[in-house]
Amino acid sequence: MRFTLRVWRQKTAGSAGSFVAYAAEDISSDMSFLEMLDAVNESLVGKGEPPIAFDHDCREGICGMCSLVINGVPHGPQRGTTACQLHMRHFRDGDTITVEPWRARAFPIIRDLVVDRRSFDRIIQAGGYISIRTGSAPDGNAVAVPQESAEAAFDAAACIGCGACVAACPNASASLFVAAKAQQFSLLPQGQPERHKRAIQMVEAMDREGFGGCSNHYECEAACPKKIPVRFIADLNRDFVKAALTSRAFEPPPVLVEEE
Repeated sequence: MRFTLRVWRQKTAGSAGSFVAYAAEDISSDMSFLEMLDAVNESLVGKGEPPIAFDHDCREGICGMCSLVINGVPHGPQRGTTACQLHMRHFRDGDTITVEPWRARAFPIIRDLVVDRRSFDRIIQAGGYISIRTGSAPDGNAVAVPQESAEAAFDAAACIGCGACVAACPNASASLFVAAKAQQFSLLPQGQPERHKRAIQMVEAMDREGFGGCSNHYECEAACPKKIPVRFIADLNRDFVKAALTSRAFEPPPVLVEEE
């Protein structure tokens, strides 16, 4: 198979970028998209040209590092698939494929297709944890958890933090990511002590990082490689409102003392 790639090239975060055309030749239909980029990079290195910089790690759809917008769609055209698991047989021979990085103010470009996603780390640090006793693992049946809650928490925990929801959202909102990371704890008994505080801290951290707000476009769910449902956003919003009412609205107003 042969393809024409239009790849976003940008040397540094502060430099201007542009699309550059490359030929991807002798590509096997069984190659993953990242393996195809490896083949293109080998050709570029052989010509003495700088290779295309892109993120990758596990290449098994687990780590979320393969952050590529392919033909305008985060992770490409296959639903529920990461870029590293997208195979070239899903494209037609001779296709022109446009490859670019995540586009969001909170994900500044470092080089070429690599973006800085440490904003997600800071959101997790703000509230994505639970206070439990450390030590040996407790017995699996020590804490009773309803099956429905356990399954929902597992669905939320499937989020790999890739950022496709942000790249797909017209507002560059991280609401689906934040909701998944908050609700994976809030649905379980162990996550109750910080439930409302977690909602406020993580949402405020998301706002500080410059992510946009959710306006129910549902693009995040469509682009998510793990098919995280948007219902978690509604759950997070309810927790946030409850937290705001109980911890802020009813706080006594400051006492003003008039100077004599």
